[in-house]
Amino acid sequence: MTETRQRVGMGFDVHPFAAERALVLGGVRIREHDGLLGHSDADALIHALCDALLGAAGLDDIGHQFPDSDPAYASIDSRILLRRVIELLRKAAYVPVNVDLTVIAQAPKLAPHFPAMKAALAPILGLPTERIGLKATTNEGLQSWGYGEGIACMAICLIETAGQYLDR
Repeated sequence: MTETRQRVGMGFDVHPFAAERALVLGGVRIREHDGLLGHSDADALIHALCDALLGAAGLDDIGHQFPDSDPAYASIDSRILLRRVIELLRKAAYVPVNVDLTVIAQAPKLAPHFPAMKAALAPILGLPTERIGLKATTNEGLQSWGYGEGIACMAICLIETAGQYLDR
């Protein structure tokens, strides 16, 4: 039996808005809007990405890796969590190939922040920005994030076995 060289993962996260918090998405602070409620910095985009990467590698999800019951993760910068996820992938002999991310929100307008988000994520993932897909859409007024009550994020990733393939 040959080992799978490439694996796909999918992640999803959603957080409600919180008036007294900073909005952070993709590792970037967005000053023109209320933040998200969560134990960490509530970066739903990075949380979805972490779950996609962990799932692709067959590892436990972000809630198991970094439980909200642990005070060590209170208000933690989610980029730190993403770095730890990348370390877990490397220990499992995987590296990211590409990621595709979608933010679902009525507001704020996010496209102007995409270059900064890609620039924040690329070095952590070890990828060029061209391998990071990033887009936003509304939910056409449906469900809580369509009502403007929060933000939902989806992530899909491709990872591959790191190093030499033994059975080429």
